Amino acid sequence: MWKRDEAVRPASGQPTAAPQPPAPAQVGAVVPRPAETGNRLEKDIVNIGKSVVIKGELNGSEDLTIEGHVEGTIQLRDNVLTIGPNGRIKAQVFAKAVIVRGAVTGNVTASDKVDIRDNGSVDGAIGSPRVAIAEGAHFRGSVDMQRKGGSEKGPKPAASQGAASQQQPQPAGAPQRVGA
Repeated sequence: MWKRDEAVRPASGQPTAAPQPPAPAQVGAVVPRPAETGNRLEKDIVNIGKSVVIKGELNGSEDLTIEGHVEGTIQLRDNVLTIGPNGRIKAQVFAKAVIVRGAVTGNVTASDKVDIRDNGSVDGAIGSPRVAIAEGAHFRGSVDMQRKGGSEKGPKPAASQGAASQQQPQPAGAPQRVGA
């Protein structure tokens, strides 16, 4: 019924295999990217394994995934920092975006977004225009959601808040705010 076409068979006598489509990338797998695509330079992703311990200052201009332990300061101002499920960070963190799946003890400042995923933990202050905390995540500290175009120094002084409260009439017997 079915007949093979002998003309398609290679001369070496080995059967040909149909070209396989590329396998889909697994979630969390590092996919190597070409160094350059067109005129745009691609960003590399760097991994710090779970057996690595770093104490001191960590600076970079690449996206970084940490599965190990870092103590000190992490600065990736124009890049994404991902703390993996095994990552344990005791540091001040400055990045474009921070994704937390492990544990962070220290202040986290991001110019774009801080995302604490399920089972992630942050103990410290967060400063970012966007913050997401998943159900099952742990967070203890304060959140300052300053705007991108706003001051990098934090919230406005209390004097501006006091002016707003003076414009609204206070009900009789309501407690008065004294000082800033």
